[in-house]
Amino acid sequence: MKKIPNQMLIIFGASGDLTTRKLIPAIFDLYKDGHLPESFAVLGVSRSHLSNKEFRDKSIWKSPFLQKAIAKQEDDFIKTFAEKFHYHDLGSDYDRSYDDLAQKIAELNEQYQTQGNYIFYLSTPPSLYGTIAKNLNEANLSQENGGFRRLIVEKPFGYDLESAKKLNETLHHYFEEKQVYRIDHYLGKETVQNLLVTRFSNSIFEPLWNRRYIHHVEITNAETVGVEKRGGYYDKSGALRDMFQSHLLQIVSLIVMEPPISADAEEIRDEKVKALKSLRIMKSDEEIIKNTLRGQYVTTQIEGRTHKGYREEEGVNPESTTETFAAIKFYVDNWRWKGVPFYVRTGKAMPTKVTEAVIHFKTPPHEVFMSQDAFRKDNKLIIRIQPNEGILIKFGVKVPGLGFHVDQANMEFYYSDLESAQVMDAYERLLLDAMQGDTTLYARADEVEAAWRFVDPILKCWENNPAVNTYGYSVGTWGPRNSDEMIEDSFGWRNPGDHLTDETGFCILC
Repeated sequence: MKKIPNQMLIIFGASGDLTTRKLIPAIFDLYKDGHLPESFAVLGVSRSHLSNKEFRDKSIWKSPFLQKAIAKQEDDFIKTFAEKFHYHDLGSDYDRSYDDLAQKIAELNEQYQTQGNYIFYLSTPPSLYGTIAKNLNEANLSQENGGFRRLIVEKPFGYDLESAKKLNETLHHYFEEKQVYRIDHYLGKETVQNLLVTRFSNSIFEPLWNRRYIHHVEITNAETVGVEKRGGYYDKSGALRDMFQSHLLQIVSLIVMEPPISADAEEIRDEKVKALKSLRIMKSDEEIIKNTLRGQYVTTQIEGRTHKGYREEEGVNPESTTETFAAIKFYVDNWRWKGVPFYVRTGKAMPTKVTEAVIHFKTPPHEVFMSQDAFRKDNKLIIRIQPNEGILIKFGVKVPGLGFHVDQANMEFYYSDLESAQVMDAYERLLLDAMQGDTTLYARADEVEAAWRFVDPILKCWENNPAVNTYGYSVGTWGPRNSDEMIEDSFGWRNPGDHLTDETGFCILC
C-alpha cells in the first residue's frame, strides 16, 4: 500500500447516527490496523452543542458501537486515538458563514501538520449538500491550494433524474468532479469488488460470460426487517429508489461491463457507465407493467405473534402504495448480452438477510442423461455479497451406484476461511480509498445519471398509472406469490436459506 499523506477528515452531521454507528468504528479499525496517515485529525461539525470531551465520550468512550473493540485495547491506546477527535459547533443553521470553521480547520492543520489536505464527509440529509458545498467554497475551503480537497456525499443522490442532474450541477459549481466522491457502501464489500477479479482474471469464466452460455442473470437483495423507525423517510422513497437505483444497479454494472483497458479507476468507471447506458429503457407503461412488479408486506400472524404491515408502520400513509418489494425484468442492448434476461428483486420483511448475484448457465444442447434422471438443473455461479461472503459453483455429478443418475454438487469458497486475511468493513475500505485518492469504488456523475435514466420511466409509471398494482405479501415470505411468474421456463427465483444450517438462521451458500 502506498504511503497515505497526512490529512484531516471533517465530518458534517457528526452528532448523527451514521457517524457514531459506521464512520468512527471504521476510522478506529483503520487506526488499530495501522492504516491511518502518520498525522491525522478528525473534526466533527454539526448543530449540536458539544465540547471536545462530550464529542469524544459520545462517539468513542461511551459509544455502544465501539465498546467491544476498545475493551480489547489499552486505555493509553484509546486515549491517543480519542485525542485526534475535535468538535466544532456550527450553531443553529448549516447555511451560514463558515469563517469560524475555516479558522478552526487552519488551527488543527497547523497542530497536526495535515498539509492542507482535507476530506469533507457530508453525513447529512441530501438537501444540505448544496448548502454545505456553497459555504465551504465561500470560506475558501474547496480550492486546492497546496493540498487536496475532497467531498464525500452519501446516497440518495437525487430523487429522480432531474434532481440528480441538478445536484450534480450544484456541486460542480463549487467543486470539480475529481473532488466529489459519491459513496455507495455496497461497492466497499469484498465480494462486489471480487466480481471484477472473478471475471477478468480467470479464463474459465470470461469466455462463458455472454449470451451463448448464460441463460439468465438473477440478483436478490432481501432484508428480514421492515422499515422500523424509517417510515417517514421510506414512504417518500420506496425500494426502487432506496436499493435498486443505487446498490443493485451498481452490481448489475459490474456483471454487464466490458473488460477495462487497465485497473485504473477512470477506465473501470468508463466501462460501468457504458454498461448502465446499455440497459434497455422501458418506454411504454404497457412494457413497464409487464416487466415490473411492486409489493408491500402486510400484517401477518406468525406463531401467535402479530407482525405489523407496512401501512401500520409509524410515519407511513395508511393508503400508501409505496413499495417495500420491487422486482424488475430487463434486457441489455449490446453484443455480449443481447437476449439474456436480467431479473433483480429487493424486499423487506423477508425470510432471511441476503444479497447475492446468480449467473444461470444454459443446459447442454443435447442432454445425454435426460432419460435416466430427468436432470434439468442448470449450472450456477453464485456470488454471495452478504452475509458470509463467498462464491459457489453448482454443477452436475454422477450419483454413486448403478446407472447415470445425476445430482448437483457444490464447489465453494468463503472469505471467512482465509485465516490470514482480514475482510475490511465496507466503510473502512471506502474511507481508506478516499484518503488515498482512489475513486474506483465511488460513483461518477454520469454513472449516477445513467442509473436514474433507466429507473425514471418505471418510477413515473408506478406513481401515475392507476393500472399498476401493489401486491401484498406476508411477513417472512419471498414477496408476492406472482413474482415467480416473471421468470420464464419455470425456473422461478432462487430462494437462498431454505435449509438453515448456521447459528444466525440461514445457510452459508445453500
